[in-house]
Amino acid sequence: MASADLREELTCPICLSIYTDPVTLSCGHNFCLICIESVLDTLERSGVYTCPECRETFTKKPKLQRNIALYNVMKHLQITQSEQKDTGIFCTYCIHSPVPAAKSCLHCEASLCDAHLRVHSNSEEHVLTEATTSWGNRKCSKHKELLKYYCTEDAACICASCSLAGVHKGHQMELLNEASEKKKTKLRNVLQKLTTKREKTEKRVQSLQEHRRGVQEKAAGVTERLTALIRDMRKQLEDLAKRVLAEITRQQEHLLIPISDLIQQLQKEKDELSRKMCHIEELCNMTDPLTVLQEQESHRDDFCGAEEKMRPHREIINRSLLGRDLDEGLISVTLYTGLADIVIDVKKGLYMQVTDILLDINTADNNVIVSDDLINASFSDIDQQRPVTHERFIDYCQVLSTRSFSSGRHYWEVQTSESGKWCIGVCYTNMDRGGDESGIGNNSKSWGLWGYNKDLYVIHNTVGTSLPHPLSCDKIGILLDYEAGRLTFYELCDPIRHLHTVTITFTEPLYAAFWVEDGASVRIMR
Repeated sequence: MASADLREELTCPICLSIYTDPVTLSCGHNFCLICIESVLDTLERSGVYTCPECRETFTKKPKLQRNIALYNVMKHLQITQSEQKDTGIFCTYCIHSPVPAAKSCLHCEASLCDAHLRVHSNSEEHVLTEATTSWGNRKCSKHKELLKYYCTEDAACICASCSLAGVHKGHQMELLNEASEKKKTKLRNVLQKLTTKREKTEKRVQSLQEHRRGVQEKAAGVTERLTALIRDMRKQLEDLAKRVLAEITRQQEHLLIPISDLIQQLQKEKDELSRKMCHIEELCNMTDPLTVLQEQESHRDDFCGAEEKMRPHREIINRSLLGRDLDEGLISVTLYTGLADIVIDVKKGLYMQVTDILLDINTADNNVIVSDDLINASFSDIDQQRPVTHERFIDYCQVLSTRSFSSGRHYWEVQTSESGKWCIGVCYTNMDRGGDESGIGNNSKSWGLWGYNKDLYVIHNTVGTSLPHPLSCDKIGILLDYEAGRLTFYELCDPIRHLHTVTITFTEPLYAAFWVEDGASVRIMR
């Protein structure tokens, strides 16, 4: 640390502040670089340069030499000052210029710099601590003595007098340093726990950030893929529209050309008839009987012969043309096949397979009526008298699909009835066909979505979970992702709403499963 005298030696004679970037003139005096340059620039007009300290003159502008030793001293001084100036506490005994305090004596209630600290008393009553100006909280407010002990029962810092009399008498006491170390030990344990918790929190944040990036990347990928798919659909629809419109144009031309030809022919006949009518009118106005009679016979023969010859031909053409029209059936077939091809391409582009499901009547309980097309199952009080087999359900009104799923992504839709109880889901083929555990969701081998009076809940292994929102329409979409172990139910309203997702590792082939009771029915949509 620099004393007051040393600080004077480190002060620039021009700015009267501690040197910054000190430089030396040839006369040996030191100045701040910016200070001496400003003075020399001012003297440049007179052509004579002088040292501001000793007035030595120079005929040429002095060369400034950096004082490396002084610069290093100033650099060290600035570091130590910055460390000590953080406290804002200065030595009590340095009265000529402020010097940062290194320690404070609680007994003297004074702060000391390094120089005064070396000559300060080392007796026990002079207790040194970090530089401070808060003397009041270091002494007992009652006895005005230094706080030396810590009462563990009252959790209070006390003086020697408090420990011998008053409310703290007879209590367990500890020296402040001992109590402080014990508390530090506890704080370190807390710090370790907090550090561990913070590390776990940081890992969770990193994991969530990675998951967020994954979701964003997947969303971008799906957006790009579906945008390309929709763009391709639009292109195929445009091409299909061109084909259909071209077919309509082709049929129109095929019909209009002969009609136009016939109209043109009839127009010629009309013109010929008009000409002949004019000729007849001229004959009618003639006064010579012989001429009239001779012309009339010749004209009648020519006209009647041509008329008789053309009449059958015109009738055939008229009947042919009047009986022809646009082939709307061909246009419809062209449109239908084109749309079917587009749908097939769209299904290939989707990440799931739209699966055709049929009901397996061999698994149907005898109180389940299965439609002839194997897509509708409904409850009936009448026993269907089907033979009992190891495949058939006997205690629950259930039926399975004919096909199973052991890989891939599959999607199907079901229309449910407003009345009765129903359940749709999936199960392993080895699920029991009789007994209390043979119901969908009543075992570990099946998962189902149950509906009753629009209330919904999912069930697996006899554990049911009620869904918060009632069903608002009668159509349910089921998406099965076998490898990902996800079974998801959607409500096909507008907009489509996610109902629930079951996440589990599937280990066996799955069948679509259906349950109906109390007049309920389910229908697989095509």
